[in-house]
Amino acid sequence: MKVTEHIEKSKGKTQFSFEILPPLKGQNIDSIFNNIDPLMEFNPPFIDVTYHREEYVYKEQENGLLQKKIVKKRPGTVGICAAIQNKYKVDAIPHVLCGGFSKEDTENFLIDLDFLGIDNVMALRGDAVKSEIYFKPEEDGHNYASDLVSQIENLNQGNYLDEDLANTSTTNFCIGVAGYPEKHMEAPSLESDVYFLKKKINKGADYIVTQMFFDNQKYFEFVDKCRKEGITAPIIPGLKPISTKKQLNLIPHRFKVDLPDDLVMAVVKAKDNKAVRQIGIEWCIAQSKELIKKGVPFLHYYSMGKSDNIKSIAKEIF
Repeated sequence: MKVTEHIEKSKGKTQFSFEILPPLKGQNIDSIFNNIDPLMEFNPPFIDVTYHREEYVYKEQENGLLQKKIVKKRPGTVGICAAIQNKYKVDAIPHVLCGGFSKEDTENFLIDLDFLGIDNVMALRGDAVKSEIYFKPEEDGHNYASDLVSQIENLNQGNYLDEDLANTSTTNFCIGVAGYPEKHMEAPSLESDVYFLKKKINKGADYIVTQMFFDNQKYFEFVDKCRKEGITAPIIPGLKPISTKKQLNLIPHRFKVDLPDDLVMAVVKAKDNKAVRQIGIEWCIAQSKELIKKGVPFLHYYSMGKSDNIKSIAKEIF
């Protein structure tokens, strides 16, 4: 079922969803199931599965020269989605990236997803590889998420890259895209970011999931700004509970989001990470309750491969 259909079916009731990381290469599917199992009591209609693009490493050869090698540390997104849908009978939503894919790669990836009966995809540009400062697309790949949305929508219309194909079938993907209440780290302003978000909607995106935020007012103002610009698509808030002191520096640096002073000082004064974890849970519960009062369609939690704190939050909310 499409995300938009889940929203219509709920008749205004806020629903629970979450996002998981594929396991590192060498681990089996049980590492995924062990994190999903504790959260299934909250009846998530869908589970997002992230895609982590390749990394480059340099290995010294016998002649002393360095050889550049491509490494995929978290493969298996398609298989994970198939396993989730088979085991739990809920929708799995794979992330589809511009980075690391040519247009042909993207089309073949989408065909595989369609064959599996996957109804939803999350279209993202993706980050630059760790060895590069700026994002660089693959040769004959997409520069922007809006272009990726266009390709997915083209497949929904039966338009493939090979224009000579006859009697093509259409796909029927519901397309999600990312929104940034505090703007994307590369955007010059929030206004320009919303402008390009509208472009993604106009090209065929159906719903928006936000980057994590810790101040609900940022989300409310973002939604208002989007509505004033004519964006009517559902905007699902993404939440992540803080769990370690290290994240005070890591989250603002990596995701370019602000942490409220009250939250920062509570974490700074915490005696250990066990106390930090509880602070993060309580803060996220308060966020969740306020968002539900405002009638958000979903509360979408970034589990980052761990479900214990998400379960503690969901028990108080759902």
